[in-house]
Amino acid sequence: MATSLARNLLSRAANRSHQLSRSTITSSTPVNNSLFARSSINARWFASYPPHEVVGMPSLSPTMESGTISAWNVEEGSSFAAGDVICSIETDKATVDFEAQDEGVMAKIIAEAGSGEINCGTPIMVTVEDEGDVAAFKDFVAESSEPAAAPVAEAPPVAAAAPPTPAPAAAATPPPAAAATPSGERVFASPRAHTLAKDKGYGEISALRIVGTGPGGRIIAQDVLDYDPSTAPAAVVAAEPVAAAAPAAVAATPAAAAPLPEPVVGAGFTDYSLPASALELASRLHTSKQNVPHYYLTIDLSLGSLTELRASLNSTMKLDEDDGGITVNDLLMKAAAAAMKTVPAANASWMNSFVRVYDSVDINVVVGNGSSLYAPVIRDVGRKGLKAVSDDVATATSVVEGEEGSDPTTVPGFGDVGTFTMVNLGMFGVKSCAPIIREPQACALALGVIENRIVPNDDAESEEIYKESVMMTATLSCDHRVVDGAVGAQWLSAFKNHVENPVTLLL
Repeated sequence: MATSLARNLLSRAANRSHQLSRSTITSSTPVNNSLFARSSINARWFASYPPHEVVGMPSLSPTMESGTISAWNVEEGSSFAAGDVICSIETDKATVDFEAQDEGVMAKIIAEAGSGEINCGTPIMVTVEDEGDVAAFKDFVAESSEPAAAPVAEAPPVAAAAPPTPAPAAAATPPPAAAATPSGERVFASPRAHTLAKDKGYGEISALRIVGTGPGGRIIAQDVLDYDPSTAPAAVVAAEPVAAAAPAAVAATPAAAAPLPEPVVGAGFTDYSLPASALELASRLHTSKQNVPHYYLTIDLSLGSLTELRASLNSTMKLDEDDGGITVNDLLMKAAAAAMKTVPAANASWMNSFVRVYDSVDINVVVGNGSSLYAPVIRDVGRKGLKAVSDDVATATSVVEGEEGSDPTTVPGFGDVGTFTMVNLGMFGVKSCAPIIREPQACALALGVIENRIVPNDDAESEEIYKESVMMTATLSCDHRVVDGAVGAQWLSAFKNHVENPVTLLL
Protein backbone atom coordinates (compact mmCIF):
# COMPACT_ATOMS: atom_id res chain seq x y z
CA MET A 1 0.00 0.00 0.00
CA ALA A 2 2.76 2.39 0.98
CA THR A 3 4.71 1.50 -2.17
CA SER A 4 1.67 2.10 -4.37
CA LEU A 5 0.99 5.44 -2.66
CA ALA A 6 4.60 6.53 -3.11
CA ARG A 7 4.49 5.56 -6.76
CA ASN A 8 1.31 7.57 -7.31
CA LEU A 9 2.82 10.60 -5.58
CA LEU A 10 5.94 10.37 -7.73
CA SER A 11 3.80 9.98 -10.85
CA ARG A 12 1.71 13.05 -10.00
CA ALA A 13 4.80 15.11 -9.26
CA ALA A 14 6.33 14.04 -12.56
CA ASN A 15 3.15 14.83 -14.44
CA ARG A 16 2.94 18.32 -12.92
CA SER A 17 6.53 19.09 -13.91
CA HIS A 18 6.20 17.69 -17.43
CA GLN A 19 2.83 18.95 -18.65
CA LEU A 20 4.18 19.98 -22.01
CA SER A 21 1.88 19.51 -24.95
CA ARG A 22 4.76 18.43 -27.11
CA SER A 23 8.57 18.35 -26.93
CA THR A 24 10.51 16.87 -29.81
CA ILE A 25 14.20 16.11 -29.81
CA THR A 26 16.11 15.16 -32.94
CA SER A 27 19.51 13.76 -32.22
CA SER A 28 22.10 15.42 -34.51
CA THR A 29 25.01 13.23 -33.50
CA PRO A 30 25.03 9.71 -34.88
CA VAL A 31 26.02 7.41 -32.06
CA ASN A 32 24.81 3.87 -32.73
CA ASN A 33 21.70 1.88 -33.55
CA SER A 34 20.58 1.86 -29.94
CA LEU A 35 17.26 2.85 -28.51
CA PHE A 36 16.71 6.58 -28.96
CA ALA A 37 19.89 6.90 -31.12
CA ARG A 38 19.28 9.33 -33.99
CA SER A 39 15.51 9.01 -33.58
CA SER A 40 12.85 11.59 -32.93
CA ILE A 41 11.64 11.19 -29.36
CA ASN A 42 8.37 12.73 -28.37
CA ALA A 43 9.03 13.14 -24.64
CA ARG A 44 5.40 13.69 -23.66
CA TRP A 45 4.12 13.04 -20.16
CA PHE A 46 0.38 13.72 -20.25
CA ALA A 47 -1.44 14.34 -16.99
CA SER A 48 -3.60 11.30 -17.71
CA TYR A 49 -0.68 8.91 -18.25
CA PRO A 50 2.15 7.67 -16.03
CA PRO A 51 5.73 8.74 -16.92
CA HIS A 52 6.53 7.37 -20.37
CA GLU A 53 8.34 7.99 -23.64
CA VAL A 54 6.94 7.91 -27.15
CA VAL A 55 9.78 6.65 -29.36
CA GLY A 56 9.88 7.49 -33.05
CA MET A 57 11.30 5.59 -36.00
CA PRO A 58 15.08 6.08 -35.71
CA SER A 59 17.31 7.43 -38.45
CA LEU A 60 19.93 4.70 -38.73
CA SER A 61 22.01 6.53 -41.34
CA PRO A 62 22.50 10.16 -42.41
CA THR A 63 20.46 9.55 -45.57
CA MET A 64 17.68 7.38 -44.13
CA GLU A 65 14.23 8.95 -44.45
CA SER A 66 12.01 5.93 -43.73
CA GLY A 67 12.12 2.28 -42.75
CA THR A 68 10.00 -0.82 -42.32
CA ILE A 69 9.72 -2.80 -39.09
CA SER A 70 10.24 -6.42 -40.08
CA ALA A 71 9.87 -7.96 -36.61
CA TRP A 72 9.33 -7.00 -32.98
CA ASN A 73 11.53 -8.88 -30.50
CA VAL A 74 9.90 -7.40 -27.39
CA GLU A 75 6.18 -7.82 -26.76
CA GLU A 76 3.87 -5.41 -24.98
CA GLY A 77 4.24 -5.75 -21.23
CA SER A 78 7.71 -7.30 -21.52
CA SER A 79 10.73 -5.67 -19.96
CA PHE A 80 14.07 -5.13 -21.69
CA ALA A 81 17.60 -4.27 -20.63
CA ALA A 82 20.36 -2.19 -22.19
CA GLY A 83 21.67 -3.98 -25.29
CA ASP A 84 18.50 -6.00 -25.95
CA VAL A 85 17.23 -5.97 -29.53
CA ILE A 86 13.85 -4.22 -29.55
CA CYS A 87 13.02 -4.76 -33.21
CA SER A 88 14.53 -5.26 -36.65
CA ILE A 89 14.22 -2.41 -39.15
CA GLU A 90 14.61 -2.74 -42.90
CA THR A 91 16.26 0.26 -44.54
CA ASP A 92 17.22 0.93 -48.12
CA LYS A 93 20.63 -0.60 -47.40
CA ALA A 94 20.14 -3.47 -44.93
CA THR A 95 18.15 -4.88 -42.05
CA VAL A 96 19.42 -3.37 -38.79
CA ASP A 97 18.78 -4.35 -35.18
CA PHE A 98 17.37 -1.53 -33.04
CA GLU A 99 18.97 -1.99 -29.60
CA ALA A 100 17.96 -0.57 -26.24
CA GLN A 101 20.39 1.74 -24.53
CA ASP A 102 18.51 1.81 -21.23
CA GLU A 103 16.24 -0.60 -19.38
CA GLY A 104 12.46 -0.25 -19.47
CA VAL A 105 9.14 -1.91 -20.24
CA MET A 106 7.30 -2.03 -23.57
CA ALA A 107 3.95 -0.35 -22.86
CA LYS A 108 2.53 -0.06 -26.38
CA ILE A 109 3.56 -1.10 -29.89
CA ILE A 110 2.16 1.60 -32.16
CA ALA A 111 3.50 0.39 -35.51
CA GLU A 112 2.97 -3.30 -36.22
CA ALA A 113 5.60 -5.37 -38.04
CA GLY A 114 5.19 -5.35 -41.79
CA SER A 115 2.95 -2.28 -41.75
CA GLY A 116 4.90 -0.65 -44.57
CA GLU A 117 7.26 2.31 -44.85
CA ILE A 118 7.37 4.55 -41.76
CA ASN A 119 8.93 8.01 -41.93
CA CYS A 120 11.73 8.76 -39.48
CA GLY A 121 10.33 10.39 -36.37
CA THR A 122 6.88 8.78 -36.66
CA PRO A 123 5.98 7.16 -33.29
CA ILE A 124 6.45 3.39 -33.26
CA MET A 125 6.27 2.48 -29.55
CA VAL A 126 5.77 3.68 -25.98
CA THR A 127 8.08 2.69 -23.12
CA VAL A 128 7.67 3.02 -19.37
CA GLU A 129 9.78 2.19 -16.36
CA ASP A 130 7.25 0.38 -14.17
CA GLU A 131 5.51 -2.75 -15.44
CA GLY A 132 2.43 -1.72 -13.47
CA ASP A 133 1.98 1.31 -15.76
CA VAL A 134 1.53 -0.78 -18.93
CA ALA A 135 -2.24 -1.18 -18.57
CA ALA A 136 -2.74 2.59 -18.75
CA PHE A 137 -1.56 2.59 -22.37
CA LYS A 138 -3.94 -0.08 -23.69
CA ASP A 139 -5.89 2.46 -25.76
CA PHE A 140 -3.02 4.93 -26.25
CA VAL A 141 -3.06 6.66 -29.63
CA ALA A 142 -0.04 8.69 -30.74
CA GLU A 143 -0.49 11.83 -32.74
CA SER A 144 1.34 12.35 -36.00
CA SER A 145 4.90 13.54 -35.60
CA GLU A 146 4.55 16.12 -38.38
CA PRO A 147 3.11 18.91 -36.17
CA ALA A 148 6.42 18.74 -34.33
CA ALA A 149 7.95 20.78 -37.16
CA ALA A 150 7.08 24.00 -35.36
CA PRO A 151 9.06 23.22 -32.18
CA VAL A 152 11.96 21.99 -34.31
CA ALA A 153 11.96 25.27 -36.21
CA GLU A 154 12.36 27.04 -32.89
CA ALA A 155 15.40 24.92 -32.01
CA PRO A 156 18.10 27.31 -33.38
CA PRO A 157 17.60 29.84 -30.53
CA VAL A 158 18.22 27.02 -28.05
CA ALA A 159 21.37 25.98 -29.90
CA ALA A 160 22.49 29.59 -30.06
CA ALA A 161 22.11 29.88 -26.32
CA ALA A 162 24.31 26.86 -25.71
CA PRO A 163 27.76 28.57 -25.99
CA PRO A 164 27.18 30.90 -22.97
CA THR A 165 26.51 27.89 -20.71
CA PRO A 166 29.09 26.80 -18.11
CA ALA A 167 32.01 25.48 -20.13
CA PRO A 168 33.49 23.09 -17.53
CA ALA A 169 30.22 21.26 -17.16
CA ALA A 170 29.39 20.75 -20.80
CA ALA A 171 32.18 21.76 -23.16
CA ALA A 172 32.47 18.28 -24.64
CA THR A 173 28.74 17.47 -24.74
CA PRO A 174 26.03 18.18 -27.30
CA PRO A 175 23.97 21.38 -26.83
CA PRO A 176 20.87 19.77 -25.26
CA ALA A 177 22.83 18.56 -22.22
CA ALA A 178 24.94 21.70 -22.00
CA ALA A 179 21.85 23.89 -21.89
CA ALA A 180 20.40 22.06 -18.86
CA THR A 181 20.24 24.39 -15.88
CA PRO A 182 18.37 24.49 -12.60
CA SER A 183 16.44 27.53 -13.77
CA GLY A 184 13.46 25.49 -14.92
CA GLU A 185 14.66 24.69 -18.46
CA ARG A 186 13.68 21.28 -19.75
CA VAL A 187 16.19 18.50 -19.11
CA PHE A 188 15.82 15.39 -21.26
CA ALA A 189 16.35 12.17 -19.34
CA SER A 190 14.95 8.65 -19.29
CA PRO A 191 12.22 7.79 -16.75
CA ARG A 192 14.68 5.45 -15.05
CA ALA A 193 17.15 8.32 -14.65
CA HIS A 194 14.47 10.52 -13.04
CA THR A 195 13.54 7.77 -10.56
CA LEU A 196 17.15 6.95 -9.69
CA ALA A 197 17.89 10.62 -8.96
CA LYS A 198 15.01 10.75 -6.49
CA ASP A 199 15.80 7.35 -4.96
CA LYS A 200 19.37 8.49 -4.26
CA GLY A 201 18.14 11.68 -2.62
CA TYR A 202 19.38 14.03 -5.35
CA GLY A 203 15.93 15.51 -5.93
CA GLU A 204 14.80 16.74 -9.33
CA ILE A 205 17.26 15.80 -12.05
CA SER A 206 16.93 19.29 -13.59
CA ALA A 207 18.63 20.73 -10.50
CA LEU A 208 21.75 18.57 -10.99
CA ARG A 209 24.76 19.29 -13.17
CA ILE A 210 24.71 15.87 -14.82
CA VAL A 211 26.28 15.58 -18.26
CA GLY A 212 24.19 13.22 -20.37
CA THR A 213 26.03 10.59 -22.38
CA GLY A 214 22.98 9.40 -24.29
CA PRO A 215 22.16 10.47 -27.87
CA GLY A 216 21.78 14.23 -28.15
CA GLY A 217 23.03 14.69 -24.58
CA ARG A 218 20.11 12.74 -23.06
CA ILE A 219 20.66 11.68 -19.44
CA ILE A 220 20.38 7.93 -18.93
CA ALA A 221 20.35 5.79 -15.80
CA GLN A 222 24.10 5.11 -15.90
CA ASP A 223 24.79 8.86 -15.83
CA VAL A 224 22.90 9.14 -12.54
CA LEU A 225 24.72 6.10 -11.11
CA ASP A 226 28.07 7.67 -12.05
CA TYR A 227 27.11 11.09 -10.67
CA ASP A 228 29.28 12.28 -7.77
CA PRO A 229 27.67 15.14 -5.80
CA SER A 230 31.00 15.98 -4.15
CA THR A 231 32.44 17.18 -7.45
CA ALA A 232 29.33 18.99 -8.69
CA PRO A 233 29.43 22.15 -6.47
CA ALA A 234 32.97 23.02 -7.56
CA ALA A 235 32.01 22.70 -11.18
CA VAL A 236 28.96 24.93 -10.71
CA VAL A 237 30.81 27.60 -8.74
CA ALA A 238 33.65 27.70 -11.23
CA ALA A 239 31.20 27.96 -14.08
CA GLU A 240 29.14 30.90 -12.81
CA PRO A 241 31.63 33.68 -13.71
CA VAL A 242 31.97 32.20 -17.17
CA ALA A 243 28.20 32.16 -17.62
CA ALA A 244 27.87 35.75 -16.39
CA ALA A 245 30.58 37.06 -18.68
CA ALA A 246 29.55 34.94 -21.66
CA PRO A 247 27.28 37.48 -23.45
CA ALA A 248 30.03 40.11 -23.50
CA ALA A 249 32.63 37.57 -24.58
CA VAL A 250 30.47 36.32 -27.42
CA ALA A 251 29.77 39.86 -28.59
CA ALA A 252 33.42 40.86 -28.49
CA THR A 253 35.02 37.69 -29.87
CA PRO A 254 32.54 35.41 -31.64
CA ALA A 255 35.37 33.13 -32.76
CA ALA A 256 36.61 32.39 -29.23
CA ALA A 257 36.32 28.74 -28.22
CA ALA A 258 35.27 27.69 -24.72
CA PRO A 259 38.20 26.21 -22.79
CA LEU A 260 38.12 22.50 -22.08
CA PRO A 261 37.66 21.26 -18.52
CA GLU A 262 40.71 20.05 -16.65
CA PRO A 263 41.43 16.29 -16.85
CA VAL A 264 39.60 14.26 -14.21
CA VAL A 265 41.83 11.80 -12.36
CA GLY A 266 40.17 8.64 -11.09
CA ALA A 267 41.27 5.39 -9.51
CA GLY A 268 43.76 4.15 -12.06
CA PHE A 269 42.58 6.30 -14.97
CA THR A 270 42.35 9.88 -16.24
CA ASP A 271 39.45 11.32 -18.28
CA TYR A 272 40.26 13.97 -20.88
CA SER A 273 37.56 16.15 -22.44
CA LEU A 274 37.51 16.62 -26.21
CA PRO A 275 36.60 19.72 -28.22
CA ALA A 276 33.37 19.76 -30.21
CA SER A 277 35.29 19.47 -33.50
CA ALA A 278 36.94 16.21 -32.40
CA LEU A 279 33.60 14.82 -31.26
CA GLU A 280 32.00 15.72 -34.59
CA LEU A 281 34.81 14.08 -36.56
CA ALA A 282 34.60 10.93 -34.42
CA SER A 283 30.85 10.82 -34.92
CA ARG A 284 31.18 11.19 -38.68
CA LEU A 285 33.76 8.42 -38.91
CA HIS A 286 31.76 6.12 -36.63
CA THR A 287 28.64 6.49 -38.75
CA SER A 288 30.56 6.14 -42.00
CA LYS A 289 32.26 2.92 -40.91
CA GLN A 290 28.84 1.44 -40.12
CA ASN A 291 27.06 2.57 -43.29
CA VAL A 292 29.70 2.43 -46.04
CA PRO A 293 30.82 -0.92 -47.51
CA HIS A 294 34.57 -0.28 -47.43
CA TYR A 295 37.18 -2.14 -49.43
CA TYR A 296 40.86 -1.31 -49.87
CA LEU A 297 43.41 -1.23 -52.70
CA THR A 298 47.15 -0.78 -52.13
CA ILE A 299 49.92 0.15 -54.52
CA ASP A 300 53.64 1.02 -54.31
CA LEU A 301 54.83 4.24 -55.89
CA SER A 302 58.28 5.26 -57.11
CA LEU A 303 58.93 8.88 -56.10
CA GLY A 304 62.30 9.41 -57.77
CA SER A 305 61.00 11.59 -60.59
CA LEU A 306 58.57 13.39 -58.27
CA THR A 307 61.27 14.44 -55.81
CA GLU A 308 63.49 15.59 -58.66
CA LEU A 309 60.68 17.75 -60.07
CA ARG A 310 60.00 19.23 -56.64
CA ALA A 311 63.65 20.13 -56.16
CA SER A 312 63.78 21.71 -59.63
CA LEU A 313 60.64 23.80 -59.09
CA ASN A 314 61.72 25.05 -55.66
CA SER A 315 65.18 25.81 -56.96
CA THR A 316 63.72 27.83 -59.84
CA MET A 317 61.51 29.81 -57.43
CA LYS A 318 64.37 30.01 -54.90
CA LEU A 319 62.12 28.58 -52.20
CA ASP A 320 62.21 25.75 -49.71
CA GLU A 321 59.51 24.25 -47.47
CA ASP A 322 60.09 26.86 -44.78
CA ASP A 323 59.67 29.67 -47.30
CA GLY A 324 56.44 28.38 -48.84
CA GLY A 325 58.04 25.96 -51.26
CA ILE A 326 56.19 23.08 -52.89
CA THR A 327 56.13 19.90 -50.80
CA VAL A 328 55.86 16.25 -51.83
CA ASN A 329 52.37 16.23 -50.33
CA ASP A 330 51.35 19.14 -52.57
CA LEU A 331 52.46 17.19 -55.64
CA LEU A 332 50.63 14.08 -54.46
CA MET A 333 47.44 16.10 -53.99
CA LYS A 334 47.77 17.45 -57.51
CA ALA A 335 48.34 13.89 -58.79
CA ALA A 336 45.16 12.74 -57.00
CA ALA A 337 43.17 15.55 -58.65
CA ALA A 338 44.64 14.66 -62.04
CA ALA A 339 43.64 11.01 -61.51
CA MET A 340 40.07 12.20 -60.82
CA LYS A 341 40.08 13.83 -64.24
CA THR A 342 41.11 10.51 -65.78
CA VAL A 343 38.60 8.48 -63.72
CA PRO A 344 35.79 10.92 -62.76
CA ALA A 345 33.62 8.09 -61.41
CA ALA A 346 35.75 8.12 -58.23
CA ASN A 347 34.94 11.78 -57.55
CA ALA A 348 31.38 10.97 -56.58
CA SER A 349 28.87 10.36 -53.79
CA TRP A 350 26.20 7.76 -53.06
CA MET A 351 22.77 9.47 -52.98
CA ASN A 352 20.58 6.41 -52.22
CA SER A 353 18.80 6.17 -55.56
CA PHE A 354 21.54 7.66 -57.74
CA VAL A 355 25.25 8.51 -57.84
CA ARG A 356 26.35 12.14 -57.99
CA VAL A 357 29.61 12.86 -59.87
CA TYR A 358 31.28 16.19 -59.07
CA ASP A 359 32.97 18.54 -61.53
CA SER A 360 35.34 20.07 -58.99
CA VAL A 361 37.91 18.07 -57.01
CA ASP A 362 37.74 19.39 -53.43
CA ILE A 363 40.23 17.56 -51.22
CA ASN A 364 40.07 17.35 -47.43
CA VAL A 365 43.67 17.12 -46.24
CA VAL A 366 44.10 15.79 -42.70
CA VAL A 367 46.41 17.94 -40.57
CA GLY A 368 47.23 18.06 -36.86
CA ASN A 369 46.92 15.18 -34.42
CA GLY A 370 45.09 14.11 -31.28
CA SER A 371 42.36 16.52 -30.18
CA SER A 372 43.73 19.06 -32.68
CA LEU A 373 43.01 16.84 -35.68
CA TYR A 374 41.31 18.70 -38.53
CA ALA A 375 40.58 18.08 -42.20
CA PRO A 376 40.28 21.45 -43.96
CA VAL A 377 39.12 21.36 -47.57
CA ILE A 378 41.30 22.59 -50.44
CA ARG A 379 38.92 23.67 -53.17
CA ASP A 380 39.18 22.93 -56.90
CA VAL A 381 42.63 21.33 -56.75
CA GLY A 382 42.36 20.09 -60.33
CA ARG A 383 42.14 23.58 -61.81
CA LYS A 384 44.77 25.21 -59.61
CA GLY A 385 48.48 25.39 -60.22
CA LEU A 386 50.96 23.68 -57.90
CA LYS A 387 51.95 26.91 -56.16
CA ALA A 388 48.30 27.84 -55.51
CA VAL A 389 47.64 24.40 -54.02
CA SER A 390 50.77 24.70 -51.88
CA ASP A 391 49.70 28.13 -50.61
CA ASP A 392 46.21 26.88 -49.71
CA VAL A 393 47.62 23.94 -47.75
CA ALA A 394 50.07 26.24 -45.95
CA THR A 395 47.22 28.58 -44.99
CA ALA A 396 45.14 25.69 -43.63
CA THR A 397 48.11 24.41 -41.65
CA SER A 398 48.77 27.85 -40.16
CA VAL A 399 45.14 28.02 -38.99
CA VAL A 400 45.50 24.69 -37.19
CA GLU A 401 48.73 25.87 -35.56
CA GLY A 402 46.89 28.91 -34.21
CA GLU A 403 48.55 31.60 -36.28
CA GLU A 404 45.23 32.99 -37.51
CA GLY A 405 42.87 32.18 -34.63
CA SER A 406 42.46 30.04 -31.56
CA ASP A 407 39.64 27.94 -32.99
CA PRO A 408 40.11 26.66 -36.57
CA THR A 409 36.45 25.63 -36.81
CA THR A 410 35.42 29.31 -36.75
CA VAL A 411 37.22 29.98 -40.04
CA PRO A 412 34.58 30.07 -42.84
CA GLY A 413 34.54 26.81 -44.80
CA PHE A 414 37.27 25.23 -42.67
CA GLY A 415 35.10 22.31 -41.56
CA ASP A 416 33.44 21.65 -44.92
CA VAL A 417 33.43 18.18 -46.45
CA GLY A 418 34.93 17.98 -49.93
CA THR A 419 34.74 15.21 -52.53
CA PHE A 420 37.90 13.30 -51.54
CA THR A 421 40.15 12.92 -48.48
CA MET A 422 43.92 12.47 -48.19
CA VAL A 423 45.88 11.62 -45.08
CA ASN A 424 49.67 11.37 -44.94
CA LEU A 425 51.06 9.29 -42.06
CA GLY A 426 54.60 9.16 -43.39
CA MET A 427 55.86 11.58 -40.73
CA PHE A 428 55.02 8.94 -38.12
CA GLY A 429 56.92 6.20 -39.92
CA VAL A 430 53.73 4.35 -40.88
CA LYS A 431 54.14 2.30 -44.04
CA SER A 432 50.45 1.90 -44.92
CA CYS A 433 47.01 2.65 -43.53
CA ALA A 434 43.41 1.80 -44.47
CA PRO A 435 41.52 5.08 -43.90
CA ILE A 436 37.83 5.44 -43.07
CA ILE A 437 35.79 7.17 -45.76
CA ARG A 438 34.02 10.36 -44.71
CA GLU A 439 30.46 10.36 -46.00
CA PRO A 440 29.26 11.42 -48.49
CA GLN A 441 32.64 10.92 -50.16
CA ALA A 442 33.32 7.69 -52.04
CA CYS A 443 37.10 7.45 -51.60
CA ALA A 444 39.89 8.25 -49.17
CA LEU A 445 43.65 7.93 -49.79
CA ALA A 446 46.28 7.19 -47.15
CA LEU A 447 49.98 7.75 -47.85
CA GLY A 448 52.80 6.02 -46.02
CA VAL A 449 56.40 6.82 -45.25
CA ILE A 450 58.88 7.72 -48.00
CA GLU A 451 61.79 5.30 -47.81
CA ASN A 452 64.62 3.83 -49.83
CA ARG A 453 63.89 0.25 -50.88
CA ILE A 454 65.71 -2.37 -52.87
CA VAL A 455 63.53 -3.20 -55.86
CA PRO A 456 63.96 -5.18 -59.11
CA ASN A 457 65.90 -3.21 -61.69
CA ASP A 458 63.69 -2.41 -64.71
CA ASP A 459 66.64 -1.11 -66.75
CA ALA A 460 67.21 -3.71 -69.44
CA GLU A 461 70.71 -2.41 -70.19
CA SER A 462 71.91 -2.57 -66.59
CA GLU A 463 73.85 -5.56 -65.32
CA GLU A 464 72.47 -5.10 -61.80
CA ILE A 465 69.47 -7.23 -60.88
CA TYR A 466 68.29 -4.86 -58.15
CA LYS A 467 68.42 -1.14 -57.58
CA GLU A 468 67.73 1.32 -54.79
CA SER A 469 64.60 3.44 -55.26
CA VAL A 470 62.65 6.07 -53.29
CA MET A 471 59.29 4.42 -52.65
CA MET A 472 55.97 5.03 -50.94
CA THR A 473 52.91 2.84 -50.30
CA ALA A 474 49.46 4.30 -51.00
CA THR A 475 46.15 2.74 -49.90
CA LEU A 476 42.81 3.72 -51.38
CA SER A 477 39.60 3.11 -49.44
CA CYS A 478 36.53 2.87 -51.66
CA ASP A 479 32.77 2.83 -51.18
CA HIS A 480 31.75 -0.26 -53.14
CA ARG A 481 28.31 1.21 -53.86
CA VAL A 482 29.96 3.94 -55.95
CA VAL A 483 33.44 2.69 -56.90
CA ASP A 484 33.76 -1.01 -57.67
CA GLY A 485 37.06 -2.86 -57.79
CA ALA A 486 37.73 -2.18 -61.46
CA VAL A 487 37.11 1.56 -61.16
CA GLY A 488 39.23 1.74 -58.00
CA ALA A 489 42.08 -0.06 -59.77
CA GLN A 490 41.82 2.32 -62.74
CA TRP A 491 42.04 5.32 -60.42
CA LEU A 492 45.12 3.94 -58.63
CA SER A 493 46.74 3.20 -61.99
CA ALA A 494 46.13 6.79 -63.12
CA PHE A 495 47.42 8.13 -59.81
CA LYS A 496 50.58 6.01 -60.10
CA ASN A 497 51.14 7.23 -63.65
CA HIS A 498 50.96 10.89 -62.62
CA VAL A 499 53.22 10.34 -59.60
CA GLU A 500 55.89 8.46 -61.54
CA ASN A 501 55.60 10.84 -64.53
CA PRO A 502 55.08 14.13 -62.67
CA VAL A 503 55.67 16.31 -65.71
CA THR A 504 52.01 15.53 -66.56
CA LEU A 505 51.00 17.61 -63.52
CA LEU A 506 52.29 20.73 -65.26
CA LEU A 507 50.08 20.29 -68.34
